[in-house]
Amino acid sequence: MSDDDLSQVLTAVGPRLRAPRTARGTTLARLSEETGISLSTLSRLESGQREPTLKHLLPLAKAHGVPLDELVGAPATGDPRIHPRPFTRHGKTWVPLTRHLGGMHAYKQVMPVDKDAGSGSRPEQGVHEGYEWLYVLSGRLLLALGEHDLVLTAGEAAEFDTRTPHGFANAGDRPVEFLALYGAQGERVHVRVRPSARA
Repeated sequence: MSDDDLSQVLTAVGPRLRAPRTARGTTLARLSEETGISLSTLSRLESGQREPTLKHLLPLAKAHGVPLDELVGAPATGDPRIHPRPFTRHGKTWVPLTRHLGGMHAYKQVMPVDKDAGSGSRPEQGVHEGYEWLYVLSGRLLLALGEHDLVLTAGEAAEFDTRTPHGFANAGDRPVEFLALYGAQGERVHVRVRPSARA
């Protein structure tokens, strides 16, 4: 790896360390408790003021439930193909669909059948900075958004400010698959529609 490539990787490490924490809605203080890394060190790592070592990266990857190389990344090669590495968190499978952190993040998520669905309990809700857009591919997805419960089926989409308490659950009798686009800084999805032909 050239010095320029190494410099690119190190420059991108801060946002790469911050993105999975904000996506989980976890504070620096909570992450410090989970990893044993001091709050000040975590802050300097995320701001790019300190270069991470394996001593930092290994517990961070474990806490976030992501592969180590997702935190470090690699310089662009010109190959546009993405080689997603699925990971499982809280029984749900996540398939990252974007390679670079920063800006919008895209995931395909697969949720197994919820054995406790008949208990009447709502999914646990969380809040964090950002904006999210969902599209259900198959199955039935329960979106608990604030005080509202919405069941989305294949072909339906929803978007919301992630500062609103929200949580997800499988509302059907088979796995539910959906796409999730998330903007950590509150970016909204803009869909462009081709104008209709003039008569």
